[in-house]
Amino acid sequence: MALATVDIDFAKEQLDLLLRQTYLHPTGQIPAYEWNFSDVNPPVQAWATIFLYRIEQAVRGKTDLNFLKRMFGRLTSNFGWWVNRKDRFGRSLFEGGFLGLDNIGVFDRSAPLPTGGHLEQADGTAWVALFCQNMIEIAFELAAHDPTYEELAANYVLELLLIARATNGIGPDGMWDEEDGFYYDVLRLPDGNATRLKVRSMVGLLPLCATTVVEKWQRERVPRLTAGLFELLRRMPELRESIHETGVGHFGVAERGIMGLVNQNRLRRILTRVLDENEFLSPYGIRSLSRYHAEHPYVFSVSGQEYRVSYLPAESDSGMFGGNSNWRGPIWMPVNALIIRALMHYFSYYGDNFKIECPTGSGNLMNLFGVAQENHQSPDPDLSARRERTAAGVRRCRKISARS
Repeated sequence: MALATVDIDFAKEQLDLLLRQTYLHPTGQIPAYEWNFSDVNPPVQAWATIFLYRIEQAVRGKTDLNFLKRMFGRLTSNFGWWVNRKDRFGRSLFEGGFLGLDNIGVFDRSAPLPTGGHLEQADGTAWVALFCQNMIEIAFELAAHDPTYEELAANYVLELLLIARATNGIGPDGMWDEEDGFYYDVLRLPDGNATRLKVRSMVGLLPLCATTVVEKWQRERVPRLTAGLFELLRRMPELRESIHETGVGHFGVAERGIMGLVNQNRLRRILTRVLDENEFLSPYGIRSLSRYHAEHPYVFSVSGQEYRVSYLPAESDSGMFGGNSNWRGPIWMPVNALIIRALMHYFSYYGDNFKIECPTGSGNLMNLFGVAQENHQSPDPDLSARRERTAAGVRRCRKISARS
């Protein structure tokens, strides 16, 4: 995605390479990283696919449908791997494992749990929900040219509805905690009992990021598909109620629709924590772990051994996870970008109809565009100079690319 600002064709080739038969396992698994191909990374390739497709559409005024079809087929295989391998009991709740957030949790997610059983991960489930949304958007684009993709789009919509219902479960084994107003991983024990692991971290913010706006023109290009999907929602009210309200009577600004795990009420409750300077909001972005855990570390005891998560914004004070504490407090740019993306999608749907205090408790009401700006601006007094240096560097890269 970063390469697209310099060379769109090269960026597409890199994505094509990763999903080529040479590297994509017959089961659909994508290799994770150089020292452990079989581990699991977030499924961001569908997002990258539609992103590159839209960038080319904007920059060149044309689209590459062959690229989109080729990627969609391979991504369908990868989606099947997630459903078949990471949804252990077919409950639309996903495990995943590593997923980049390796040392933010109570346990090592890539190792057997000391309790036995397994983790149903809020971030893993949110990633697959976003994967669904990306595949729906791709299928909508392809269905405008080939009606055979309409059925595939409907399948992904149904999958998204099932994930939303599972994610937003409120009971003792659900990921949403009504009292805290936050999403947590669920530890499911061998005897079937379950408990939430109440760590306020980026893991619980990722369901917020599983949101995608559907423009009016996208629906109008595939009227039969759109009508079929609205009928599906009408016939399944128990599933429809699990997602953000959308469809006739619930369109937003400019008649936009929205696909999201988080509804308006939960969005407001989550953002109240995100924008709290004593929790997630820092002068430089959103912390990966709430500062609440500086005074209130989360402790889980198993067989006389304590597993602890505490706010640790600098060097690790233990050898756990190889002495690496880098998720336990610092600001991480890629997931901050995801949060900004989510805020922008919600803003494009709500406009000025949704405002919230930023920071929490300040009395200063902002729309979500203002909140997104607040999150990405730095208090660095040399910011303008650094921006100019960055712009100059980009101009040099473009000249080099043009000469090549």
